[in-house]
This record gives sequence, structure tokens and C-alpha cells, in this order.
Amino acid sequence: MKKVWIGNIVLPNGLLKNGQITVEDGQIVYVGKQQTNEDLDQGQCVEWKEGYIWPGLLDIHVHGAGGADVMDGNDAALSTIAATLIQYGVTGFLATTVTGEKDHLSKVMSTVKSWKRTQGKAEILGIHLEGPWICPAYKGAQNPEYIQFPKEGDGKWAYQASDGALKIVTLAPENEGAEHVIRELVERGVIVSIGHTNATYAEVEKAVELGASHITHTYNAMSGFHHREPGVVGAALALDNVYTEVIVDGYHVHPKAVDVLIKTKGTAKVLLISDGIRAIDMPEGEYDLGGLRVATHAGKATLADGTLAGSLLTLNIAIMNTVRFTNTPIWEAVNMASLIPAKRLGVAHEIGSIEVGKRANMVAVKENGMVQQVWIDGIEQYSR
Repeated sequence: MKKVWIGNIVLPNGLLKNGQITVEDGQIVYVGKQQTNEDLDQGQCVEWKEGYIWPGLLDIHVHGAGGADVMDGNDAALSTIAATLIQYGVTGFLATTVTGEKDHLSKVMSTVKSWKRTQGKAEILGIHLEGPWICPAYKGAQNPEYIQFPKEGDGKWAYQASDGALKIVTLAPENEGAEHVIRELVERGVIVSIGHTNATYAEVEKAVELGASHITHTYNAMSGFHHREPGVVGAALALDNVYTEVIVDGYHVHPKAVDVLIKTKGTAKVLLISDGIRAIDMPEGEYDLGGLRVATHAGKATLADGTLAGSLLTLNIAIMNTVRFTNTPIWEAVNMASLIPAKRLGVAHEIGSIEVGKRANMVAVKENGMVQQVWIDGIEQYSR
């Protein structure tokens, strides 16, 4: 059945005002100027003139939402996370772990792999393993009890434990044994991301030569920039073939530092992430994150010592913050939360933008970015 959407459409190369999207059997077959649709029934035409229609968002770094966490390791938790995230326009995400025991990580990854999406939920596109091979000095809100030094065979173990669902692994490249793990992961098509690390510029450069190509939550939990030792931040800014995540909530990274990152890298190499935890869409209070107690207050999540512990950010707000902090055009900010992560995951031929031939994963938002309706394959999944 044919269905039509009419409104201001966020395309991968600009904003189409008063445009039209036509969908048949869940696939986009037309994007362009508004046409006459007199032959359509009322239920076959969606007019959204209040804000924008943009593509379904993809969060490649999110731990939980709605009171549930990926590390809970059960279907109910994953379903809660997926049902919560879709309310904020996320149609696909990577289930992201924290540092934990290998047996438990194996269970978690197996659960993610076998989980099946149902109506009203976002899709799980794979797994982001954050830790356990990180630097204790830059652990952030990772539980130090479970930090391990990598050894040969760990990369192979992680991929096999995920049954091929592993998409990204965050590790500290300066640790002894990291070289073996980087090679093992890259050989299996897994993105190696540098994070929670005290690496020098030279150590990052070496990791990139081995195949690492990504930086986890740039600026946070890593060696900073100094004019005599550029560190991981300097490498993130200087190395052209490295992609960078960033948390644009106004707490993790100063707005001007976000601006520097985007101006230096260009929007094609920057990915907006939430790093969201189970406290998203929940009242202020205390929550668990990998065995650590996290308190939420005034939009922030922190450990007892004040360390930021993930975030309460959602991607729709990250987009609007990026526009506000950096004057990035709305369509480029949306790309950083949709098309760029889709390209990173190798799924841009199917999702990540509103283009002919792609799945009709779309979001209707107000001008302030507040989500009103979400569709996957042209079928409504959420309505405010």
C-alpha cells in the first residue's frame, strides 16, 4: 500500500521545505516536491508542518534507558531500552556494555544476539563492548574491579561470544597485549575504538596503523591535548581517517570544544552519541551502572566523587544542542546521528537517511526537536 508524508524533510544534503516522501511496502520510492495526492485516503497521508521529518536516529553508544541496562542481561531489559529510546526518535542502536566479568559479558552478548524486536521498539543493530580492556587511570565510571589487561585471543573470544553481533570494541591501546586484540578484531570486521585511555599521540598513531579507526566519547576519559604531547585528544583532531564520538549535553564537553571538534574533523567524521544510562526517562535518584552507584540530579548523572557516569542525554536533544552550540545546519547535525553512524556500521544502503530505495524509518519532530511520531518501515511505532 502506498503512503505519503508531507512536510519539511531533512535530507542528507539539505532541508527540503514543503516536500513529499512516498512509501510503498515499507520502502521509500519518491522524495521531492509535493505532488497532488487526490487518490489517497485520509489515513494514507501524513502532513507534518510544525517542524521536521528526519530519518530514524542511530545511537551507537547507549547503555540503558527506562530503568533498564544492557548489563541486566535479559530480554525484558533490552525490550524496555528499545521501547524507551524510540520515544526519542532512535530507531536503531548498539547495545553497549560496561566493564564486567567475561562470563557475564558472554551472557549479555548472547542475550543481545537472540533478542527479537516487536512493535513499538527500536532495532538492536549489534553490540558495542566498552571495556574490559581499558586504562585504570582513565576508568571514568567503569567498575575498576573488572578491568583486565588484554591478551592474545581476547578479540577472537569477544567476536565468537557475540556470534558475530559485535560491531565496536572500546579499548586502551597502550596496554600490553592490546596490539594482538586490535589485529584480531580488525580481521573480523569489528571497529576498534580508542577510549578510557592514557595513550600518547604515538601510541594512538600505532593503533590506527594496526586498524583502529574510532575514538570513544572524544575528550572524556582520555589523555588531553598538550602542545608538547598531543595525547588522544590531539590524535582525534589530527588523524584524518579517525572517526570521533561526542556527547553534546553541555556537561561532558564545553560547547566551544564541540565546535572545535566539528570545525577540525568536519561533520562527516563526527558521530553524536548519548552514552545514556538506565536513568533516562526516569525520576531523579540513585541507579546502578556496572555495580557502581550513580546519582542523577539537574540533568547530570555522577558517582559519589562527582565523576560523570554516562549521561541522561537523548539523540534528538544532542542534535538540537549541536545546532545551538556550533551553528551547524540542522541537516548536518541530523546526519551525525543517523547517516554517519549508518555508514560506520555498513548499513547506509538501507537506513540512516531519507532517500529513494531505503527503508522508511522516519521521525516527525517539532522545531525544538521534541519527537511526536516515529515510523519503522513506514509503520507507526510511537506517537506522542
